[in-house]
Amino acid sequence: MYLGTLLSLAVAAVGAAVPNGQTLSLNGIPYYLSGIAVSTLQGHNSSLFDQSLTEGIDIVPLTVIPVTPTTQISSLLSDFTERDDVFQAEFLRTVLLTSTSGSKVSISDHASTLKSEGTKLLLTGSGLSASSQGVVPVSSSQDLPAGPYFVSASTGKVFRAYRLYPDDNVAFIQAAISDEDGGFLPMPAVTENAMTKDVAVPSRLYYTPTAKQPLAGLRLGVKDIFHVEGLKTSGGSRSYYYLYGTQNATAPSIHRLIDLGAVFVGKTGTVQFANGDRPTADWVDFHCPFNPRGDGYQSPSGSSSGSGAAIASYSWLDIAVGSDTGGSMRSPASVQGVYGNRPSTGAISLEHVLPLSPELDTAGIFARTAALWSRVTQAWYPHFRHNYTSLPRHVYLGGDGWDGQDLTPEAHGLLNTFVQDVDKFLKTNHTVVDISKRWNQTHSASTPSLENLLDLTYATITSVDQYNHLATPLFADYAAAHRGRQPFINPGPLSRWTWGQSNGGNASYEVALRNMTQFRDWWETDGYGRSDEGSCSEGLFVSIYSAGETDYRNRYYEPPEAPPLGFSVGRIAVFTGSPEVVVPLGESPYNSTISLKTEYLPVSVALQMARGCDHVLADLVAGLGKKGILKDVGTGSRLYSKED
Repeated sequence: MYLGTLLSLAVAAVGAAVPNGQTLSLNGIPYYLSGIAVSTLQGHNSSLFDQSLTEGIDIVPLTVIPVTPTTQISSLLSDFTERDDVFQAEFLRTVLLTSTSGSKVSISDHASTLKSEGTKLLLTGSGLSASSQGVVPVSSSQDLPAGPYFVSASTGKVFRAYRLYPDDNVAFIQAAISDEDGGFLPMPAVTENAMTKDVAVPSRLYYTPTAKQPLAGLRLGVKDIFHVEGLKTSGGSRSYYYLYGTQNATAPSIHRLIDLGAVFVGKTGTVQFANGDRPTADWVDFHCPFNPRGDGYQSPSGSSSGSGAAIASYSWLDIAVGSDTGGSMRSPASVQGVYGNRPSTGAISLEHVLPLSPELDTAGIFARTAALWSRVTQAWYPHFRHNYTSLPRHVYLGGDGWDGQDLTPEAHGLLNTFVQDVDKFLKTNHTVVDISKRWNQTHSASTPSLENLLDLTYATITSVDQYNHLATPLFADYAAAHRGRQPFINPGPLSRWTWGQSNGGNASYEVALRNMTQFRDWWETDGYGRSDEGSCSEGLFVSIYSAGETDYRNRYYEPPEAPPLGFSVGRIAVFTGSPEVVVPLGESPYNSTISLKTEYLPVSVALQMARGCDHVLADLVAGLGKKGILKDVGTGSRLYSKED
């Protein structure tokens, strides 16, 4: 074992230097331990520890193993290795056996098995007697769950074992660790990788799901527009990051996930202030995360770019939070081939979250499996309980592309197969619908077309909302702190704010809200978002979200002049407040101009139901996953880990 130690020092208020954690390497795997102990072993003797393992360093690896009269150590250790990427055999050099069973446990059998696994020192905690020779009884100040730890030989202090992973795709803005008191601290470990940070993840063995904490142990990344107590928020802006400093509150939406057991590991990158910047042209303050799919040089889309890239890149991360106002969850999910949603508007609190538009903002979850996305969705959104007796009885195919024109044969085949499978699953026959035509059929000739009615709606609402709720106070606060100066703003949001104020501002905003409400009312009565007493949603609305098209991140674009204009199928859920999830179907090949090889990009569709039917939609996705109609995806260039 090589133990290379880096001790970060911080100056305390009294002028003393205090430890800020340290990094070390165990069998070539990097680890981090904070300066915050989670327990202390009492009754230990430093001379007992295997000092040869640590090469003169005070820190010793330790594994805590709870045992009962029926525990099979060999099977338990196999389970540890299979479930946990932090645990490794070197942690077995020192083992602490604990028990809460109240029944007599034979230590000798366990001691023999552990000796064969390389254990040099066996400790027993409360509830166990040291009946075997060479077994040392100790007590601990705090009970410790199963898993790997590090212990100080000199003090007996026990520290969580965090494994360090490099963020090679620049998905994270900042990694974080627990302060062991319900809060978080910036993770100060360093990295030798180009332009990237390390992210520290704790052992999965520390956590056991319960009815109260069904998400226990799920590692969570959070888009950097959500405030987390103890960390700074950037919103993709250096000016915002340094102006407002460390946040003193955690967004209730994130707090709820943590209360449900999720383990927060860091903040992920975002398009500045959740707008729609292009990777090469518009990302100025921060570097755009890398989409791992295909040749690795396709746009990750936005604005939840980092959260989508992290889930598509790293198997050590389970879920990631993003936001969706006009497509900021669904677009990254589609081009990176993962599950990602916008819920019904109002599904979860967005207090302590940087706003794009309070009228349209939502918070969603990225995951790599239908089952996990569905489970988290139903646990996270508390207000959408619906007693339904059936799933939707109609399938509506909306938007362009269903005729197969301009699609690869592979993409068209995946889409056709999916629709056939969904028809069979729901015992229905799909209908291809024309939304604009349906609008015209149900309105008088004097009514504006959808395209005219909604052409400026999204652009106006978002540009005016964010100017009023974010830009105005930011400019004022920055000017007060910097002698009248204005902060730098990326081209995207700056052009949107300018456009909004130049095109009617608050007056145009009121018109846009009325137009949106008119469309929403129609969608829920004469459109395809009707509610239903038996199935919650009368129909399932399906649209194509990505079909393997390229969007190279090294393209140059003309400067942005306005927010996104016009009406598209992707705006329906935005205007109607309906739940919509993007799900991956497979891959389509393309000839990469980067690698000069055949590469593959995701094919994805969006599934939408009536407003408030989030849990029904989650049940449908879970059911499609169980049937194999929707599949789990992996990380890296291919969805299903096929060899190149």
